[in-house]
Amino acid sequence: MSHAQHDKEAPRSRDEHAPERQQDTASLNHVAVVATLHCLSGCAIGEVAGMVLGTMLAWHNMTTVVVSILLSFVTGFSLTMLPLLRNGFAFPSAARVAFASDTASITTMEIVDNLLMLVIPGAMTATLSAPRFWWSLALSLALGGVAAFPVNRWLIARGRGHALAHGHH
Repeated sequence: MSHAQHDKEAPRSRDEHAPERQQDTASLNHVAVVATLHCLSGCAIGEVAGMVLGTMLAWHNMTTVVVSILLSFVTGFSLTMLPLLRNGFAFPSAARVAFASDTASITTMEIVDNLLMLVIPGAMTATLSAPRFWWSLALSLALGGVAAFPVNRWLIARGRGHALAHGHH
């Protein structure tokens, strides 16, 4: 092997890998943001529906929270399952993928979101026409999304979480 060939095959220095690592990090962050927004969309639909129902029907706070959480999981999993079902997955298979890909993210969002709704003064007793109800709900959902981002990023970096659903789209 000539000296020139050897130089071409020599491993790159750490500094030469820096652009690749930055690109990999940027790509990972992008995928995690998309996954978080996807989960946040599903959570928000269920959360808003549950909070509106609980407020409209004057349910006890805990009943409202439980219904909101259940609806968030149903709508979150449904948003993941629909494209899979359209691509020919059987319902049980699509449900397994949705459960594996979204459970940690939705759980994180729901814990943060509902705790905030319970601790923001007047959020759970505000009427649907009160700005306090809507800004409290928007703030709690946004902070739930912020809390879920590192969870999604960590899972995706390990080939888990929402990375499982993306592998089937």
